[in-house]
Amino acid sequence: MVLAQGRGAEALRDFCQAQGVDEVYVSLSARSESAEEKELVHLIGILHRAKVRVEALLSSADADEAGKHRDTLLEHVHGVLEFNQRHPAERFDGIHLDVEPQQRPENKGPGNLRFLPGLADAFRAVSAAAEPAGMTVNADIQNKLLKGDLAQRRMLLTSVPRVTLMMYELSSPSDGDSAPQKADKAVKASQKFLDMAYAGLADRNLAKMAIALRTPDYGELLPQTLRALDEANRANPHYLGWARHSYNDFLQARQ
Repeated sequence: MVLAQGRGAEALRDFCQAQGVDEVYVSLSARSESAEEKELVHLIGILHRAKVRVEALLSSADADEAGKHRDTLLEHVHGVLEFNQRHPAERFDGIHLDVEPQQRPENKGPGNLRFLPGLADAFRAVSAAAEPAGMTVNADIQNKLLKGDLAQRRMLLTSVPRVTLMMYELSSPSDGDSAPQKADKAVKASQKFLDMAYAGLADRNLAKMAIALRTPDYGELLPQTLRALDEANRANPHYLGWARHSYNDFLQARQ
């Protein structure tokens, strides 16, 4: 949507500067990467000049499975690396993964983490390709993954250097809670999940965790709720910062 709009890159830059955003995840498909290369170069250049990092957001529901699905994801990663080689001054800074095997019927249900070993393998494979090229890797996760046992959480948090917890649906604009109540609920949930994730783990190479909230849950109160997360968690060595989903939600709310 951003690339299709006139002066969309400039509008996104202005949004980032106004909202304190220093990192953007740009959703890519194999088709869009080739068809919109000129627009991507322009967008990355605009954001970099504003001191905003840009990560390529790659999605899959099946890349935990070895074979064609993971190979497809890795081909996409290599496509991003090739883009960077062609445009060293306007390169992606990192890979952001949205791999969701929990969406498949066989992986639903509480405590069902049978897909976790394959998911961790996919994260490691992407990191092995991206990190030597100077790119960071971050992976979206759901709180279901933090409910595993010690070995399962260690497997997850040592497979990738950064994770982003999708902490959605705690609140809604119509739930009747005040702004302080919404912020307090988000803070307490974030601290619960941070404690849950790292309990009993002392490994040196554990992923740091960002906490993501979304616009439909908070509406205009989202910025101040995110600030409350930062204030409450900035002293936690495992806390990476906040993320918000998504810029498109912001654009739609203005229409």
